[in-house]
Amino acid sequence: MFLGIEIGGTKLQLGVGDGARAHFEAFERYDVIPKEGAQGILRQIEASARNLSNRFNIERVGFGFGGPVDGATGRVITSHQIEGWTDCPLVDWVQETLELPAVLGNDCDCAALAEARYGAGQGHRTVFYITVGTGVGGGLVIDGHVHGTDRPAVAEIGHLRPGLPADDSHATVESLASGWGIAATARAALQDAPTRIQDRLMPHGRPSLVDADRADLLERCGGDVASLTTLMVGKAAAAGNQGARAIIRTGTDALGWAVAQMIALVAPEVVVIGGGVSLMGEELFLNPVREAVGRYVFPPLADACQLTSPQLGEEVVVHGAVSLGALSRR
Repeated sequence: MFLGIEIGGTKLQLGVGDGARAHFEAFERYDVIPKEGAQGILRQIEASARNLSNRFNIERVGFGFGGPVDGATGRVITSHQIEGWTDCPLVDWVQETLELPAVLGNDCDCAALAEARYGAGQGHRTVFYITVGTGVGGGLVIDGHVHGTDRPAVAEIGHLRPGLPADDSHATVESLASGWGIAATARAALQDAPTRIQDRLMPHGRPSLVDADRADLLERCGGDVASLTTLMVGKAAAAGNQGARAIIRTGTDALGWAVAQMIALVAPEVVVIGGGVSLMGEELFLNPVREAVGRYVFPPLADACQLTSPQLGEEVVVHGAVSLGALSRR
């Protein structure tokens, strides 16, 4: 048996599985306490993992960490949410504390591995996974293995620069298509803010709002524009707010452009798009992304790639971490 552990900014999840299927013999979930930092999470892991290792014959631990990691050395590079993770030797800590071998991966890579082996990409040789949430991340799986784990970064589709004018490091696909990016576009539109570099990357510029759509969005955030979220924009769009739909479309257009460029280079059989923003559904999110891909994709590859939703839900990273542990044994 293998122990998979997901370390995020808000949650800690642990699951025990055999690495051959999407099934847990045991599963535990905990809330992260940010003020306790990395040491608090390590204490949670030690208590839970020790109990699970006593109950099951654990061969290896696999980690899916929510931030950049160095898998070759087993060290966390940093966390953008929780203090105390910078240059943390997580694999060595597991070996010393729990006396178990371990392997470390990025959470998006683990999700990609799980969807490729057990989920929407099962049975396909090349699978590209994209998560669209606070940021936009990617993972490429070829023949059941994550590609590029020995490189400083790989498959970072959110950090593509959409077009030649995007000569600023902040002018990324992520800055338009992520939850944060969509909300930022909405706030800029509500405030009639000065033109941003992101606005110059949009084919038609930043969307403008008619009075009724503006009033609707302001009502949803209680008049506090700074508190407007992508969830609020999504609910407004679902209720028929055309301005909100146009704002979301700036994100789906940018993401569709990025997917099309990736397809031209990688030609994956399947592209799986998940994450919190994708929960807007087919009409508001996935179908517009598909339409944008169709506009930008290299024509010979237009019908050679399936674009779909994930299948493994909130446990996807843990499934991938279990699989990572199992694969590293070979």
